[in-house]
Amino acid sequence: MMHRFNSLSLALFALIATQAACAGFFLFDVGTDALALGMSSLADAHILIETLAALTLILGILVESGLLLQVLRRKAHLERQASLAASAFQDVIEDQLSQWGLTSAETDVARFTIKGASIAEIAGYRSSAEGTIKSHLNAIYRKADVANRGELLSLLIDNMMGRTPR
Repeated sequence: MMHRFNSLSLALFALIATQAACAGFFLFDVGTDALALGMSSLADAHILIETLAALTLILGILVESGLLLQVLRRKAHLERQASLAASAFQDVIEDQLSQWGLTSAETDVARFTIKGASIAEIAGYRSSAEGTIKSHLNAIYRKADVANRGELLSLLIDNMMGRTPR
């Protein structure tokens, strides 16, 4: 599975790589010291401390790597869930717009309205006059049995949450 890395993930990966390089250096250093001293290296405090430091560093790398993988998997799961929720919300909106029997133009205006566009912005998007957009909005509000944009959004949210409107 391919993950998209953000700057925090990349920083953690760089930290883990640096720790791995340090652990490798410590292990190499311990190994060369141990070979030079032979069996007496087992009693050498300096070698024991370096060995413990290297082993602790390796343990830290393993723990951090596991946590990073968990975080990346959780992030991917949440992104999938958010995508599914957005898709479900879109389906609810499209279903509701269809149930109201909106014309194609009214459906476009309703979508822009739900996204928060102003009348002037919608007019610009549709290359229409603001009066035409207001007329479409009045038809939408009438068909949805609401008085304004706030009530329209509230009705859609209620429907999405499975609540029966008014």
